[in-house]
Amino acid sequence: MLTTGEEFPSFELQAHDGSVVNSSDLEGSIFLVYFYPKADTPGCTKEACALRDAWSELKDAEIQVFGVSYDTPQSNRAFAEKFSLPFLLLSDSDKALAKSVGANRFLIPVPKRISYLVGPDGKILKTYPSVSPSSHAEDVLKDFSQFR
Repeated sequence: MLTTGEEFPSFELQAHDGSVVNSSDLEGSIFLVYFYPKADTPGCTKEACALRDAWSELKDAEIQVFGVSYDTPQSNRAFAEKFSLPFLLLSDSDKALAKSVGANRFLIPVPKRISYLVGPDGKILKTYPSVSPSSHAEDVLKDFSQFR
């Protein structure tokens, strides 16, 4: 896993809405990249919905949110639509980003449930090596308040 203060790796991934998210476009922004194992499974749904439910506070804090999985953009689109997710879900189908941040698993074909809060300079403000799906949004907001 990457650690606090390290540069978050550059990436370019397709989002569920058909757009492409490039890390270079995020310069100057604060963003949360959260890896989830599989769209529309119980734990992943709980985490996504908790982030959705905290969306107004995340938006007020100017934190952009990106969920990342190995799922196809189509699977991510169905997941986002089913649960009215207001943030982008990104498809890391070649596992390149997951490998570069330590989210890949060698024996199981889904990413680990880890997250990174990244500052406007592209450096990691906080790593989340073990995420509780139901309290992750709350944890991110609490941690972010310490950086303001």
